Amino acid sequence: MSTFIAIVLSAVLTNNFITAKTYGICPFLGVSKKTSSATGMGIAVTLVMVLATLVTYPIYTYVMVPLKIEFLEIIFFIFIIASLVQMLEKIIQKLSPPLYGAMGIYLPLITTNCAVLGVTELVIGDMSAVLGTASMNIGWAVLYALGAGLGFTLVMIIMSGLRERINCYKTPKAIAGFPIAMVTACFICMAFYVFSLITL
Repeated sequence: MSTFIAIVLSAVLTNNFITAKTYGICPFLGVSKKTSSATGMGIAVTLVMVLATLVTYPIYTYVMVPLKIEFLEIIFFIFIIASLVQMLEKIIQKLSPPLYGAMGIYLPLITTNCAVLGVTELVIGDMSAVLGTASMNIGWAVLYALGAGLGFTLVMIIMSGLRERINCYKTPKAIAGFPIAMVTACFICMAFYVFSLITL
């Protein structure tokens, strides 16, 4: 149970992919203007993270390692992620055209989103800091991917809510638009930094 809690809290709060690792900054700044599109992007990224981990972890562990072709992992992983994103893109386009339009170019860019590739790389790497004495397996890997996706979505929603609120006020021209978004992102990162000071 302690390992379960440690993985979830680490992925969502203390080692959040956006605020701590600075992965996935493109969609974080590009799709966070509206809460609806930020939520949709967060859910899409979470889904891709979980599915990519579910596919890449066993392929790496049971195919690539025995064949000693681990050096091809990034090529394999990007191919798998690209396939999953294409599938997800078609589903969103069919089920929710407004969300598909709101995401724009950022939806296909999930393919090259370093947050998605990062989670697949992290779960096959050294996770001892997160797991403690437990060894990594497919269950822990998928749980970490889910936590990372939820953390990504949480920060996206917080950022979009703050940006919508800021748009209700008149801001000086010098910091209007992208500069105020960067300042807001800095404050969010500082707020999340507090979680890294908490020890379980």
